[in-house]
Amino acid sequence: MERAAIILCGGHSRRMGRPKAWLPFGPETMLQRIVRIVSTEVSTVIVVAAQGQELPPLPAIATVVYDGQRDRGPLQGLARGLQCLSASQVAYVTSCDVPRLNTAFVRAMFDFLPGYDIAVPQEATFCHPLAAVYRSTVLPQVELLLERDQLRPMFLFDQASTRFVPVDDLRAADPELTSLENLNSPEDYERALRASGLA
Repeated sequence: MERAAIILCGGHSRRMGRPKAWLPFGPETMLQRIVRIVSTEVSTVIVVAAQGQELPPLPAIATVVYDGQRDRGPLQGLARGLQCLSASQVAYVTSCDVPRLNTAFVRAMFDFLPGYDIAVPQEATFCHPLAAVYRSTVLPQVELLLERDQLRPMFLFDQASTRFVPVDDLRAADPELTSLENLNSPEDYERALRASGLA
């Protein structure tokens, strides 16, 4: 299966107070950083933005597409990204606000997929749908959920063949699980900069 990545960056960033995709993280923006990290593990990168959203310059490997509808959550962005893939592709899906994502984590998630349609990290009863791997063939199920206004990713996990990966099983690849640390507030952003030696 050909490996791809889908990066969702169309959120409102209300708690952050400014667009996350443009936040500086060292010499690059946060979105540029995520594209760079995932591109070492995949041959296709799809960036899903909101209608009218401006993005920083991206390398040629990244194709930017736009959500058809606003405020429909990550399932809408997932559907738009999967529409750009072939039936033979599998995609690591992430947001643009996980600057401490590492390649070993992405590789491990792909390794957990065989035999399933989806592999998703699970922490107690909470799942991380934006750190998961999806076969492109789940697109019809995603679209049906959207038609029914069933917008929670758990509805998809209940329908598709899903491997729930305990986060402790990912510590060999990412001991501190920094790949699961998304940034929602200025305080989160400052902590991530300090942890990365950038502040």
